[in-house]
Amino acid sequence: MTYRDNDHAITLALAGGGSLAVTFVANDDKAARNFIAEAARAHGRIQIVNRESATESTGHGSPLPQLVHGGPGQAGGGEELDGLRGAKVQEDVVLPFREYFEELQPGNSLLTHRRTLTEADIVNFACLNGDHFYAHMDKMGAEASFFGERVVHGYFIVAAAAGLFVDTGVGPVIANYGLEGLRFLQPVKPGDTIQARFTCQKKPSNTSVAPKNVPRGSYSGRLIL
Repeated sequence: MTYRDNDHAITLALAGGGSLAVTFVANDDKAARNFIAEAARAHGRIQIVNRESATESTGHGSPLPQLVHGGPGQAGGGEELDGLRGAKVQEDVVLPFREYFEELQPGNSLLTHRRTLTEADIVNFACLNGDHFYAHMDKMGAEASFFGERVVHGYFIVAAAAGLFVDTGVGPVIANYGLEGLRFLQPVKPGDTIQARFTCQKKPSNTSVAPKNVPRGSYSGRLIL
């Protein structure tokens, strides 16, 4: 898309509310720096092309491995779409379940207390949900696997994490309506200690009214164990 001036280019780049990538073509270093400062919060990555680099450019479809990239629910987990990249992360002393929608701000982050997992956790969870997979329940079988010993159920880790950041009392939060991008990247074994960081990434601008005329809103966050 062509643009009239730098401000117009920034307006066009932000019009979509965030995207995977954007390329800015200009032979003006000052204009490029200004564009990056204004448009970075809404894009996974930005490619700057001038007269010299244009002859060697491979396009912005070639991300570097150290970059956070991807749209909502993709490689970047939505982190770059006006979430963590668009707000300074600050430690919060209040559990998110104790804050009203108006009080919660993107960037608010809570580091929970710790929990050490035990073999009793494995057995109790297996009896509760019926998952007696050998890596969890068979000591000899687990030792012969690449795990080297029994591992804790991944879904128990998720449940335990909820117990770390959820407040038990009646409060402003009604429900958690789902998890996206859930992955089990590292085995957790008895004796390991887990801790969760819960960060507010985005507060959708659209709010609705409940049947009882009670205002409500929703926010998306990122949970890291």
